[in-house]
Amino acid sequence: MSTAPPQETSTSRRSVMRPVNRFLERWIPSALTFAIVLTIIVAILAMTLTPSSPVDVVKGWGDGLAGLLAFMTQMCLILLLGYMLANTRPVRKLLGWLARLPSTPGMAYVFVFVIGAVASLITWGLGLIVGTLLAREIAVEGRKRGMKVHFPLLVAAGYSGFVVWHMGYSGSGPLTAATPDSFLAESLGGTVVPVTETTFSSWNMLAALGVIVVCGLLFFLIRPKNGDPIYELPASVGSEAADEVDEEIVTPADRIDASRILTLVLGLGLVAYLIVHFVQGGTLTLDIVNWSFLALILLLVRNPFELIHLTKKAASNVGEILLQFPLYAGILGIMASSGLIKMFSDAFVSISTPTTFGVLALLSAGIVNFFVPSGGGQFAVQGPIMIDAAHQLGIDPSVAIMAVAYGDQWTNMIQPFWALPVLAIAGLKMRDILGYTFVTLLGSGVVMAAVLLIISL
Repeated sequence: MSTAPPQETSTSRRSVMRPVNRFLERWIPSALTFAIVLTIIVAILAMTLTPSSPVDVVKGWGDGLAGLLAFMTQMCLILLLGYMLANTRPVRKLLGWLARLPSTPGMAYVFVFVIGAVASLITWGLGLIVGTLLAREIAVEGRKRGMKVHFPLLVAAGYSGFVVWHMGYSGSGPLTAATPDSFLAESLGGTVVPVTETTFSSWNMLAALGVIVVCGLLFFLIRPKNGDPIYELPASVGSEAADEVDEEIVTPADRIDASRILTLVLGLGLVAYLIVHFVQGGTLTLDIVNWSFLALILLLVRNPFELIHLTKKAASNVGEILLQFPLYAGILGIMASSGLIKMFSDAFVSISTPTTFGVLALLSAGIVNFFVPSGGGQFAVQGPIMIDAAHQLGIDPSVAIMAVAYGDQWTNMIQPFWALPVLAIAGLKMRDILGYTFVTLLGSGVVMAAVLLIISL
């Protein structure tokens, strides 16, 4: 889809965001470049701030490269399965039905944000795509009914739902802390932090609700008013239906691949396993999250042909993660072997108190997110530091875990990395939505910082 760049609905908003737009477009390189540069910086810090020799640093880096392979696979599966789920025929039909519900433009912006947020709480891979697909469907439906909606604001609202992903079912930080033998296990003293103390704690669920309510209200308030210019979806762009999988059935093998029986049996088998797992006292881990979404996909697709088609379509989205995670693992290897983790955690403790720790951890994580835009990768680099600092201050590790999680999801609103697939689907540029996602950054940041401050009092 190719469109002309839309004009901002507000001259003041355009002038305020112009410097941010210019900075992002000129100076923010790719996430892979950031990972390489960060590796070099950490290596130099290890050699200058600790007794580590160049040989020690190289060995720590090389030994660490393979340290996150299991975690890397889990993260790739979350993104892969979320994208696949969003593009199954039943989900696409559901989005088409949802698109007919908003009756006014103001309701449409809020509705897209809320649905995007709910989808992100289910799994971030799903939420990243669903919000944008729904924005497009609502724009098409609005055009049919003569309801003028500002398409960039719809897309920004859909992407903004991503601001709560780490508070939900697929939050990589909380799930990693709850997974036995994860890379956080040593920092946690060989124990785990169950998701009942992080994701499903009352304060985190209230924080998620608070972010949704505040940001939903903000989207209603910043909607274009009478007389403001509106950029509608071009008339040449229609609803994007679910891909039809039309494989030629010639051989007996083709007929097997076109049968629903195999995927249905496998899906039911996974459902049975999940039931047994939880009945026998099993907990929520990264693997269980992935198997639950795989089971759902298997039950929704019509046959192995469709499953293969969805997998191929989603696979292109995981390439960068596969290349970046070994670099993050190498960074963690340098920090652990050289003692930088202890040094950085001591420095953070020196400027924190039990009351200010959560807010400062959120702010630092928000900054680190620009350099390590993957939530899982950020936890590999920053998680052990913050958990060690929390231990020194006598703070519950769940606060450190969620503070880093909040900071990661918070600055995603102005970090282009995860917005790229959204913008590709919408046919827009980062500057077209940044003024609106910046509002999400402000609103969500206030809520999350307030919650972390309150629970620390």
